[in-house]
Amino acid sequence: MIRALWTSASGMQAQQTNLDVISHNIANVNTVGFKRSRANFEDLIYQNLKDPGVMSSNETRVPSGIQIGLGVKLSDVTKIFTQGSLMKTDKQLDIAIQGEGFFKIELPGGGEAYTRAGNFQIDNEGYVVTPNGYRLSPNIQITAPETLISLDISPNGKVYAVRNEGGQETVEELTDIKLYKFINPTGLKAIGENLFVRTEASGEAIEGDPNTDGFGKLAQGFLEASNVNIVEEMVNLIVAQRAYEINSKGIITADEMLRTVATLKG
Repeated sequence: MIRALWTSASGMQAQQTNLDVISHNIANVNTVGFKRSRANFEDLIYQNLKDPGVMSSNETRVPSGIQIGLGVKLSDVTKIFTQGSLMKTDKQLDIAIQGEGFFKIELPGGGEAYTRAGNFQIDNEGYVVTPNGYRLSPNIQITAPETLISLDISPNGKVYAVRNEGGQETVEELTDIKLYKFINPTGLKAIGENLFVRTEASGEAIEGDPNTDGFGKLAQGFLEASNVNIVEEMVNLIVAQRAYEINSKGIITADEMLRTVATLKG
């Protein structure tokens, strides 16, 4: 059987996966804090018909040998954690991170997750939560909402509640916002809802204050857009489509060669 049939088939399967990754990136172009992914591939094993360097005579060696590759496979899908652009919203609980760092989120049932999406809200108990109601950690609770004028969040994570108490304006300092880094953020596991959880590959979360030691500073009234470049993704889409098409040509050509052999008469 001609090797090209299965080699080209592996190429088509690889491009199908590539298309899945690119489509996911494009689908999330407007998702707050979304980080694009990139599919990486590696060549399959080789059939060594003649190893490089074997003796071709008592005095000479084969310089390159004969090695025939058997196709391609997916090696990994990498998250690209580059900074997304900032979108001005003027909403006081929209917080963007400029730099590295993640917000920590408390999951239902006691787990922890991390996110770059800073589109927070206040729940019925006054806690700062994600759009799905998961609390920001450390918890920030806003009490006496009837006296609250505004919330001020500084670039270094200080949260202040400005109140009107008895006709006088007062400022109350609430719990600070902390940020978290990982030695290998690409090792984080994406679980949807703009959340990641730590793994053995990511390492432990490192806690720090915003605007210190490279944790990134906070920008109140802004959201971080996805880092998807739609033009780049469209080009990747075209390249994937052409690669898929060329691989299918390989299968057609191999089939035509087999048909030619089958019609030969002795």
